[in-house]
Amino acid sequence: MKKIEAIIRPEKLEDVKAALDEGGHFAMTVTNVHGRGAQRGISLQFRGRKVNVDLIPKVKVEMVVEDDEVAEITQIIRRVAVTGEAGDGKIFIIPIEMSIPVRDKA
Repeated sequence: MKKIEAIIRPEKLEDVKAALDEGGHFAMTVTNVHGRGAQRGISLQFRGRKVNVDLIPKVKVEMVVEDDEVAEITQIIRRVAVTGEAGDGKIFIIPIEMSIPVRDKA
């Protein structure tokens, strides 16, 4: 089993969810996060002044999947979440040793 953590632009979340649903991948956890990459933030104009925004709002999509699903899911995310600009995000693949449902009796 693997955990896929995808950090993407918030405006791409609905498209990514729809594409994953279409591919038969429904279970996920979504968290609003803030971060910065190599570009170290962005500069914006606000009320006539230049404002540096250090941490950019992003969305983290987490999924725990079987090993043979990883390639398909990462391809879906990359195809749908890309804009071609800096700040599109990253995908991390992490090994999972075990998954235990909470509702099952011990």
